[in-house]
Parts: sequence; C-alpha cells; structure tokens
Amino acid sequence: MAYELMYVVRPTTDEQALAALNEKVEKFIANAGGEILRRDDWGKRRLAFPITKFTEGFYRVLQFKLTASAVRYLERNLKLTEEILRHIVTRVETE
Repeated sequence: MAYELMYVVRPTTDEQALAALNEKVEKFIANAGGEILRRDDWGKRRLAFPITKFTEGFYRVLQFKLTASAVRYLERNLKLTEEILRHIVTRVETE
C-alpha cells in the first residue's frame, strides 16, 4: 500500500543532524521492506501553534510503499525519536 509521512523536526537541529535523522527515517522504511517513492523537503517553517515551546520546525514529506503492520513499527520508532516534534502517516489512494 502507498502511504505519505509528514514529520516536523526540532528547529535546534543542525544541518548534519537533520540529514542523519532524515536518513534514519528512510532506513526505518527500507529495513521494514518498504520503498520510498518521493521525498519533499519543505525546509524551516513556522508552526501553527507552539509545540513544547518551539514555534518553528523543519518539515519533510515522504511517499512510500509499505505493509500495514510495518507502518505500525515505523510510527512507534517515530514516536521514540526525540528530535521529531510531530508526525502523521496517511494512506494514499493509488489509481
């Protein structure tokens, strides 16, 4: 199934740590047997409301294919990653 993941990273993260975190998320997907279809970096943007006293964050969107059980594994790992403020995984209807 195709999914889309959007996550927001703390603004205090430097460029190297951000690149390492993005690679870590992609490895979660690859290790679970997934395939990344598209990457989209939105850069640093203002949040709609403060999250743990942060008003900005780095946004990234990934589209990927993965099984439903592996998505639960991915979400659990995202929750445990301290640098990620928020994330959302949605299923994308394929045509």
